[in-house]
Amino acid sequence: MPFSRSFLSEEQLLCSICLDVFDNPVSTPCGHSFCMTCISHYWDSVKHCQCPLCKQTFKRKPDLHINRTLREITEQFKHMKENPGATRGDRSGEDAEESLKKQDSVDGTLRPGQLPVILLDEMKRRLTRHRAHSNSLASQDETGSEQTGTPNTHSTADTQPSGLARQLSMRRYTLSGAADAVKVPLCPKHHRNLEFFCRSDLECICVECGQMEHQSHDITCAEKEWQSHKMKIGITETEIQEMTKERMQKVEEIKQSIAGVKMLSEHEVQRSMQLFGALIRSLERSQAGLLEVTEINRCSAEHQAELMIRELEQEISELRRRSTALAKLAQTENYITGLKGYSDVSIPMSMKDWTGVSLTCDLGTKTIYTSVCQLLEQFKEELQKVPAVCLSLSANQSPVRSHPKVKRIQEYAVAVTLDSNTAHPRLILSEDKKKVWCGERHQHAPNNRERFDRVVCVLACEGFISGRHYWEVEVGGKTDWDLGVASHSCNRKGKITVSPSNGYWFLSLRDKNNYAFRTEPSTALTLSLKPQKIGLFVDYEKGQVSFYNVDTKTHIYTFTDNFSETIYPFFSPCTNKTGKNEAPLVITPVLLD
Repeated sequence: MPFSRSFLSEEQLLCSICLDVFDNPVSTPCGHSFCMTCISHYWDSVKHCQCPLCKQTFKRKPDLHINRTLREITEQFKHMKENPGATRGDRSGEDAEESLKKQDSVDGTLRPGQLPVILLDEMKRRLTRHRAHSNSLASQDETGSEQTGTPNTHSTADTQPSGLARQLSMRRYTLSGAADAVKVPLCPKHHRNLEFFCRSDLECICVECGQMEHQSHDITCAEKEWQSHKMKIGITETEIQEMTKERMQKVEEIKQSIAGVKMLSEHEVQRSMQLFGALIRSLERSQAGLLEVTEINRCSAEHQAELMIRELEQEISELRRRSTALAKLAQTENYITGLKGYSDVSIPMSMKDWTGVSLTCDLGTKTIYTSVCQLLEQFKEELQKVPAVCLSLSANQSPVRSHPKVKRIQEYAVAVTLDSNTAHPRLILSEDKKKVWCGERHQHAPNNRERFDRVVCVLACEGFISGRHYWEVEVGGKTDWDLGVASHSCNRKGKITVSPSNGYWFLSLRDKNNYAFRTEPSTALTLSLKPQKIGLFVDYEKGQVSFYNVDTKTHIYTFTDNFSETIYPFFSPCTNKTGKNEAPLVITPVLLD
C-alpha cells in the first residue's frame, strides 16, 4: 500500500537510537519500535533490559519479532525516496495499492503481525488532519507576525518556526508513538538553533559558532550526542541502583551486627562478673583465712611471751632475794650466825639458761600467700582464655539464632504447679495453679507446718531429688520478685534468713532494676536488657541452679552448690506496693525453638 510523501515523512520512521530510518523494525512490550540491531546492542550494554524511551524495565529480555507491517511501510518509504515520481495519484501507485490489499487479505484472513487496511487508512487520515492543523496554526502565526510588523528577512533555509507552530513542528510522530516535544533553544549570539555540540568546550553551539569560534574543535550533532549520553545515563542509573541496593543491604547487616554486639556484650559482662566474682570470693576467703591465722598466731605469741616473762620475773625475784640476804649476811659480825646463814644462801639455784631463748615472729601466713599466688596464676590462665572464647562466640553466634545452651536445656522442660498448702495467707493463686499475686489482706488458711507465715512466697508441688529440670516464669510488669529453688527442710516460719546455707537459692529483683543472687552478702548482677520471662534450669547431680533471659536467649547467672535433699521451685511475687507491683508471676509453657 503506497503512501505519498505528504503523508509519510522521514522523521516518522526514524529509530530513536541510531536516528536513521528503521531497518528490520521490532516493537518492545511497551509499544515503542527500534531497529533490531540497535535495540540488541543497547540491551547488551546494560545490566537490565529497559526501553530507551520510556525507561520501562523488563524482568527478562523480551523475545523480539520483526514488525512486518512497519517494515513494509519503511521499505515503501525508502522506495519512494529513491523514486520521487511515484505518488499516490500515479496509476502505478494505485495498482500497487490494489496489489497490497490483495496481499493483506487472503480469504479474509490477515497475516500475523499485519495491520488491516482500514486501520492504516484511519492512521493516514488522523496524521493528515494533524499535519493540516499544524500548517494552519503556522499560517496564523505568520499572519500575526506580518500584522504586528515583525520583519522576516531570513532566507527559506534560515527561516525558523515561531510561536505554537514552532512547538508543533518540533513534536514528531512516529509509528512507534509520539516523541516528546523539545523546544530547541537559540544561540544568544547568532539566533540560530543550537543543533551541534562542541566536545572540546562541552557546550551546545549553532552552525555559525562552529564555523567561527569552534572551527578546529571536535563538533558533533547535539541530538546524537545526547542519545549517546542517554544510553550512558541508563547504564549509570542501573549501576546507581545496584550500589544503592548494596548499601541498603550493608545497613541491614550493620543493624544485625549491632544486635549481635549487644548480645555479646551482655554475655561478656556476665562472664566477667562470674570470673571476677569467683576471684573476689576466693580472695575474700583467702583474706579471711589470713586474718584468722594471723590473729591466732599473734595470740599464741602473746601467750608464750607472757609465760616467759612470768618465769623470768620469778627468777629475778629469787635473785633479788638472795642478793638482799647476802648483803645482810655480809654485815653480821657473829661468825656462828654468818656460817649458818651462808650455808642456806650458798645452795645453788635451779636457774634456766635463757641464752638461746627468743620469741618466734612467724605468723604462719606463708602457706596462705602461696595459695593466693596459685589462685592468681589460675585466674591469669582464665583471663588468657577469654579473648579466644569471645572470638569463637562472635564468629559462631548469630544475633538471630538461639543460644545453643538454651536450646538444649529446653528439652528438660517440666510441668510446674503451685502448692496452695505452702502459700502465704496474702497470696492468691489462680484456679490452674499457674499464677500467683499478692493480695491486700490475709485470707483464711490453716496454719499447717508447710505454710510460710512471714514471707509472701509459695513452693511448687513438684520436688526434685535427681536429674535435670527446666521451667519458665513470666515476670514482665513487676518491680519486685524472687525466683529459684528451696530445700524441703528450709525454715518457713517467722523471719527467714535467705541464703544457700539456709536452703534457699534464688534470683531477686528490687526497685525495677536491681538484680542480685541472694548469697551472704548478695551478689549484684548487671543486666543491660530487662528480662520479661525468666528460664530456670536445675542440674541436681552437678548442684547447679541457672537463670536465663528467655526472650534474648542469654545466660544470666549460675550458682553451684551441693544438694542433699528434695528441692522445690520457689516463687515470691513480693508485696503489692500500693499497686506498683500487682502483676502476677505466671508459669508459662516452654516452647521448643
